[in-house]
Amino acid sequence: MSKKLNRRRFLQTSAALGGAAMTKQTVAAHAEHPVSATIGGRFSTPALIPAKKGPRVVVVGGGWSGLTMAKYLKKNNPKFDVVLLDKNEQFVSCPISNVWMADQVNLDFLTHSYVEAAHNNDYLFLNTTALELDRTSKTLITTLGSIKYDYLVLAPGIDYDYSRIGVDDPEDEYALRMHYPAGFSNHSEIMSIKHKLQRFEGGTFLLTVPAGNYRCMAAPYERACMAAAIFKRNNIRGKILLLDMNADVRIKADGFKHAFSEYYADIIQYEPNAAIEAVDARRREISTDFDSYTFDDAAIYPPVRAASIIEHFGLSDPKSPQKEAHIDPFKYHLMDDEFVYVTGDSRSQPFSKSGNTANSEARYVAEVISAHAEGKEIEWRSPQTMCFSGVR
Repeated sequence: MSKKLNRRRFLQTSAALGGAAMTKQTVAAHAEHPVSATIGGRFSTPALIPAKKGPRVVVVGGGWSGLTMAKYLKKNNPKFDVVLLDKNEQFVSCPISNVWMADQVNLDFLTHSYVEAAHNNDYLFLNTTALELDRTSKTLITTLGSIKYDYLVLAPGIDYDYSRIGVDDPEDEYALRMHYPAGFSNHSEIMSIKHKLQRFEGGTFLLTVPAGNYRCMAAPYERACMAAAIFKRNNIRGKILLLDMNADVRIKADGFKHAFSEYYADIIQYEPNAAIEAVDARRREISTDFDSYTFDDAAIYPPVRAASIIEHFGLSDPKSPQKEAHIDPFKYHLMDDEFVYVTGDSRSQPFSKSGNTANSEARYVAEVISAHAEGKEIEWRSPQTMCFSGVR
């Protein structure tokens, strides 16, 4: 990928690492409601934020879906009082991060200000975490206090499901999270993997491809190519072991297989049909249904599920193996609540869990909500997906 990517054009379609919402921030203003809310026995005073100036739409999660949602809600209906919540203080993009690992773009290309985005698009940003939800009173409890909403959009992204690779013990799971992070949830994980590759002195570096509908279908294969490019550039004596839980490369198979054989035949060892059954972080050993492999370092990407906040709020579809939200597949609101919507990677539809999909989807759902507020409906349209991958 060229270092001369147009930053402004990228920002037009941006929005990032899936994330729900956390931390402390002082926002001087007026309490939006004089009455405190009690949820689940917890007492919460109203958040000290500006009084709402129109129908309030609260968006939880400032990733590719949430950022796009906040922008287009305000654009479609300037009367909306839009509040975006995210636990992170700044946006760092997961898409494009693989080529950043290989030093093909700078970190500031991936990193942007939530405050500037809110200022430029005329909405409010709060650096906070959503804790509880009372749909009866339309109240969201956060670390800053309670917030009343007219519409609520949840775009919290993903969580990992380590149990699907035979890791059920929390100690074992967090040993993997700390020592061999997946690198598809937050920028700390991605930074850790880049440092691993920079410091790797040789041997076997393990990467995995999960089963199911995981975040960014092409990314594990792209990451293998970028890691191999680093090996080549730094003359690292070793190999990339890519264990794929699927029968074949899931997307752009011809292109990735060509890269594996043409550019990295002596570096990438690709193993499909590798159904992972156990991982021993201490022994650095991973077991599949057919074989066991040892490794010197790794970035282990397990299957994914909807962000745990969806289950915590009682919004999961009981039929969804990935605990995704129980929503109307065309309008995105909860099946039993037309004022709460779920978008992005926690949705239940089988669309790609990718940044571009989340971006185009959020534009549509922003129109759905705007129309609903006016007592109207719009025609359904499918989200679009476009994906570019670096291989060298």
